[in-house]
Amino acid sequence: MEQTQRVLSQPPPIPTSQPKKKRTSVQSIFSKVSWKLRLQKREPLKNVVFILAERARDPNAEKRHLAMRGLGTLAREAPDKQVRRYKKVFLDLLVHGLYDPVSSEVIHESVKTLTIMLGKIQGQGLGSFFIDITLQTRTLLDDENDNVRYSAFVLFGQLAAFAGRKWKKFFTHQVNQTQDSLLTHLQDKSPQVAKACKMTVRACVPYLKPRREQCFQSEEDQRNPRLSRQLSHYHPEVLLFLYANKIL
Repeated sequence: MEQTQRVLSQPPPIPTSQPKKKRTSVQSIFSKVSWKLRLQKREPLKNVVFILAERARDPNAEKRHLAMRGLGTLAREAPDKQVRRYKKVFLDLLVHGLYDPVSSEVIHESVKTLTIMLGKIQGQGLGSFFIDITLQTRTLLDDENDNVRYSAFVLFGQLAAFAGRKWKKFFTHQVNQTQDSLLTHLQDKSPQVAKACKMTVRACVPYLKPRREQCFQSEEDQRNPRLSRQLSHYHPEVLLFLYANKIL
């Protein structure tokens, strides 16, 4: 009887570990809140960036992911003047994150934060980072992860706005190399991605080079009623794309 009472009076055992998904979620929330608290306490931005830079190159993918989320929070919450001051450090870490060989989460956070960064600095002073960002973003337009594709289209459209004279020739070539992806994802399985692609096509139309070759062999073919019916099923942005390239 006494033994039974002792057993009943003992508190239930404390779990030694949380499920992986729950633990990751809790850590992500904690990370986000902790960086906001650091900023509210006006901790020097240099110190925060140094900590994040160290974690962003950690061998552990989860730590790299949390570091990229921290950079995103920092980019949003810190004053624009301070963000611009450390933009080269930010850009170096974020571009490195774009090429993460293991974690799609790290890549996704890097793309999102780059969008924030480019907005804050208005695309100024990117230097050679513009090339690195553009080339890698192009490859992400066809990523199997819906979130990555969506963020990549948003970033690519933003790059179109900031190419300017310096990068116009380079970006024009990249856009024309990306025509297939732009057309394909106008009807992406994800409505969110399709919408982002639509906006990106509009942003990229000024960079499209007219094609010399004609798609149709004769004027009679162009007036073909059957062809007209087929074109009526095209997405309006696809027709805009075709007209811009003088295919129609």
